[in-house]
Formats: sequence, structure tokens, C-alpha cells
Amino acid sequence: YMCENFYFAEYISHKYVICENTRANEVMEVEMRTISEINVGVIGTGKMGSAIIKGMVKSGTIPPWKINVFDVDRDKTLELQKEAGITVLDSNEQVMEESNVIILAVVPSVIKPVLEQCGHMLEEKILVSIAAGVPISTYKGILGNDARIVRAMPNRPAMVFEGITLISYQRDEINNEEIDIVKNLFRSVGRVEVLDESLMDEVVALTSSSPAYVFMMIESMADATVLSGIPRKIAYTMAAQAVLGSAKMVLETGKHPAELKDEICTPAGTTIEAVKSLEKSCFRYAIMEAMCKCTEKAKIIGEKYK
Repeated sequence: YMCENFYFAEYISHKYVICENTRANEVMEVEMRTISEINVGVIGTGKMGSAIIKGMVKSGTIPPWKINVFDVDRDKTLELQKEAGITVLDSNEQVMEESNVIILAVVPSVIKPVLEQCGHMLEEKILVSIAAGVPISTYKGILGNDARIVRAMPNRPAMVFEGITLISYQRDEINNEEIDIVKNLFRSVGRVEVLDESLMDEVVALTSSSPAYVFMMIESMADATVLSGIPRKIAYTMAAQAVLGSAKMVLETGKHPAELKDEICTPAGTTIEAVKSLEKSCFRYAIMEAMCKCTEKAKIIGEKYK
């Protein structure tokens, strides 16, 4: 592989690095050696669990044979094994025994029984949970105060490797090298940001739930063009591409969204006419109000697990 000034060649399980910069070479060797020592366990292969597994394999972050997986749906895991080459084990206990970092990708209602059954095997290991609304304190209440927990919140676009994952952890328990490993695992399905746990419920509306609002907007945009006579399949493609391209402009130009909007709104033009109509219909207020309601609900749900 080639990445900037780094050239990688992989022979079986050993990786060799050639780099002009000696210091950078040393850093990369440390990172690669650290990653090479990691076995990742994934408990739960639903949509998000499967997306994370496929992302790790596709990106080459972790070799597939070093990813240990269990799900009560055996057929699903065997299909995933056929597709991605991961290791399917027979129980949660085996996954925890064979792995250094365990990603718990199950619904909140089964967290307690899973951890009560085999949580004693997590000593010195890192548990990463993607269960929405469940705070770190809940895991410590089950596993003890010495448990090393990372709370992660990926979103649905992780399924196409364009997600955003928010992670929080207690800094006195997990060192920088270890959290970098967790970040790299989730970078395989998109971007990663670290956030204080007290704000995790606050961003549910912006990350986890927001794709639903975007899908509604794409559907509405497509419906309007269908009304004008454009075939629906083409309408969906055009609307989705417009949203994708617009988001990419925000991320890559570094410009404020309002500045990008102003660049399109020529004097007495069609776009400013549409913007005027959206403002009259309280477009921005409707989105803000919806997100506030979403956050309120997230806090109510989170209280159940505290």
C-alpha cells in the first residue's frame, strides 16, 4: 500500500516499513506492532456490528483472522465468515478469552445478562460498547470499578464506511496508545471524535438520528422533481448526490455552511427564491426543534440505565 511517504508491504503476518523520515518510521513501527498484537472480539453481528467488522477487514486495520465473533444467530455469523474471513467462535466467553479489545454490539436489554455471564474474563481488557444511552457507570456497576470501558456511538452511515463515531472514556484508566487503537478500529467505518461522556446524550440528535432527517429531505426533494415529470429513480439519485456533494464541500473546504449557501444564492436568482420559501416555512426552526425533542428523548431513555 502507499500512503503519503509510507510504502507498506505485507508478507504473511509481518509488515515491513520503508520511510525516508527515520522518526516517522519509528512511530509507524510502534503503531503497527501495537496493532499486530491486538485481537478484536465482536459480540453481536446486527447491522452495526457487521458494518464495523466489514470496515475493519476492508480497511486492513485488523487482519480478518484476528477478529473473533459470536452471535446467537449462527447462520448470520457463518455468512459473515464466508464474506469477510473472520473467526467465528461458539460463545461470548470464547470471544472474551481470545480477544484484547471486545466490541459489545448488542441492544441495551441484553448487556447485563451477557456481562454477568462472562464479565469476569475482561480483566485488563478493554470493553467497547456501542449501546445507545447506556453510561459507563452502568458497566462498572456490573463489572466493578476496575473495568476498562469505552463508550462509542457510531451512526448508520458506518454501513457504507462514511459514519461518524463519538467515543468517551475515563482518561485515568485507558492510556493514549490504547485509545488510539480504539480510534483506528472505528476510523475503518468513518470519522472519529472524542467527546466528554456528559455530552453523549446531547449529540444523539446530530449524529445517530440525523440520517433519518436527511433521508426525509432526500425523499421530499425527489418527490418534488417527480411532480415535475422526472423519473423517480433518477430523482433519488440526483437528490442523494446533491446532499453527498454538499456535505463533502463543508468538510473539505472548511467554509461556514452559510458562506457556501450565499455563494449559490445569486441576486434575484432561483436559489434565493427557494431559500426565502424555506425561511417562511420555518425550515431551520423545524430542524432545531426536532433535534431538541430528540435530545430530550435520549436523556429519558438514558435515565433507565443509570
